Amino acid sequence: MKLFPFGHATHPQWAMAAGLVLAQVRAQMALHGYASAPTLGLLYITDHYAADAQEILDHLGAELPGITDWSGTVGVGVASSNVEYFDEPAMALMLCELPADQYRVFSGVAPLSPGFEAHTALVHADGQTPDLTELIEELAGRTATGYLFGGLSASRGRSVQFAAAADGTMRGQGRSRGVFSGGLSGVAFGPDVTLVSRVTQGCQPLSGLRKVTAAEKNLVLELDGQPALDVLLRELAVSLEQPQQALAKIRQTLVGLLRAADADGGRGVGRAGNFGTDVIVRHIIGLDPARRGIAVADLVAPDMQLAFCQRSEQAARADLVRICAEIREELEPLELSVEAASVLAASGPDAAPHPARRIAGAVYVSCSGRGGPHFGGPSAELQIVRRALGDVPLVGYFAGGEIARDHLYAYTGVLTVFTQPD
Repeated sequence: MKLFPFGHATHPQWAMAAGLVLAQVRAQMALHGYASAPTLGLLYITDHYAADAQEILDHLGAELPGITDWSGTVGVGVASSNVEYFDEPAMALMLCELPADQYRVFSGVAPLSPGFEAHTALVHADGQTPDLTELIEELAGRTATGYLFGGLSASRGRSVQFAAAADGTMRGQGRSRGVFSGGLSGVAFGPDVTLVSRVTQGCQPLSGLRKVTAAEKNLVLELDGQPALDVLLRELAVSLEQPQQALAKIRQTLVGLLRAADADGGRGVGRAGNFGTDVIVRHIIGLDPARRGIAVADLVAPDMQLAFCQRSEQAARADLVRICAEIREELEPLELSVEAASVLAASGPDAAPHPARRIAGAVYVSCSGRGGPHFGGPSAELQIVRRALGDVPLVGYFAGGEIARDHLYAYTGVLTVFTQPD
């Protein structure tokens, strides 16, 4: 597997941005080590271009006739190697060269065929889709590994997804030309497409997990047998007798939830004090002083576990560095030549794509509430990834929710790399 050509650009006119992106990918396709005959395009646009989604896909498809399959969506920002475009008109494109029998594009009107042996899947979803959590779990159950990665579309206007298959349309999609609104779409990958994926949470627990001992729907009534609101106020060191101060701190506080089924042997709070991947972070949406309860933005049941947490720049940076290090560790061979060791040790401008890194390309889906400001400066989040992995081909977007395994997350980043043979 060769390096995936990729490009990114911003411009008030989408046609100009597309021209800049096309120039980048065409130049890379002519370079040694890059794929020269890719067939799958992953396209992400900011919501400034959402109204022109069909024209953009038609244009890129005409300019890149070898790309027979397309997938992607819209975000409030898009990401690429070392850069993010947040709240500005931009697009990012990566062209993947994969065996034709090892991937399938799917959508709500052209579901994944039962005859295809899916091991993993990249998923884009509309957050307004009914029973979305159940649909994600059902799709994960249809893969051999149970692993999905991706996220929800994020747009202040039209929410769109790209899904087009080899014949220019997809069976069952009718008059559509590859641009959809609603439901789920994406790409399922076969067993020969090897991936490494990690989730970074970026929230710092205020204490350990507590057991939910009483709850009704989204209202948490008791934690470890104590009134939930009293536990929250005690952990924040505030009192409702000073409501302005208390509400200010509560608005900065989130909850991490761990399902009862994941509590035994699940990835809860790690040794470094960070959340594990089984913990789902949700907003506190209200208080019930009469019942001493806390309302959260998810259904809660007794025997689940809960920890109060807060977003932290330091925690977000440390956890992103951690997952990048885990990916590097998994990909590095046991024995290194001097050249390979030098490449893997390089950072910054010297961290060019190289076979020693074994990364053909990467997809990074981050929460729209993260991005540069949450990491200390513009593009700081993507710069951390580049310093850790090198200047590998990477595209992604800032989502309205993130998907990993069969979970729907918030305030997370999901980093997935396509690996080359050792």
